[in-house]
Amino acid sequence: MATTLADVKETKDAYVFVVDVPGPRPNMINVKIEEDNVLVVSGERKKEKEKDQGIKYLRMERRLGKYLKKFVLLNNVDIERISAECQDRVLTVTVAKKLPPEQKKPKGAFTNP
Repeated sequence: MATTLADVKETKDAYVFVVDVPGPRPNMINVKIEEDNVLVVSGERKKEKEKDQGIKYLRMERRLGKYLKKFVLLNNVDIERISAECQDRVLTVTVAKKLPPEQKKPKGAFTNP
């Protein structure tokens, strides 16, 4: 399993996960929620088929194989509001925070003019 590098950022409205994802096409990346609070990013980079069979690699440094990254989400996330975008082999997953509950004024409370 290849090491998958990621950054996690917090804004006032959401958590943002930025993940380097190797692979030829964004549709080969899986993003899902497991156990109600674990964000899972996975995929696989396969060796490209060579059209010319006479090719021999002299050096192969790019990693091949499956990759997986898991993030445990906090209780204040809204898993119904998740978005993902992949550009230039960088996946950005945004998980919105739940809106804070409205605070009710106590009965009989009044405000000063």
